[in-house]
Amino acid sequence: MSKQPSLRIVLAKVGLDGHDRGVKVVARGLRDAGFHVIYPGLWQAPEAVIRTVADEDADWLGISLLSGTHMTLVPRLIEQLREAGLGHVGVLVGGIIPEADIPKLTELGVARVFGPGTPMEDIVQFLRDSGSRTHA
Repeated sequence: MSKQPSLRIVLAKVGLDGHDRGVKVVARGLRDAGFHVIYPGLWQAPEAVIRTVADEDADWLGISLLSGTHMTLVPRLIEQLREAGLGHVGVLVGGIIPEADIPKLTELGVARVFGPGTPMEDIVQFLRDSGSRTHA
């Protein structure tokens, strides 16, 4: 019986949002749970994020937003993933997202939105249950 490779997760801070404490906590928690986490840092352009997802052969893209730009940036990122042939990569959103926008993000293709205070175990369990859409 072969061991499943660990999921590869790119965590991204897109745009001018400079608050990164939460994404760093998530990155460490996912790493400690055995996932392969890639965090390219603050102030990433959407195009750079998509390039990182492709270069790292990621299973998931986690987008951390606290700037109120989620309804602009998330659709743009999802569209660019599809255009790059990466529509199979799962998308998660974390941060300050108004409750009313969560169904809209889900309709766009976001697998799950995790708000502040979400227990790390919930994120880990979601990813373990969902698995890889990239690697069989």
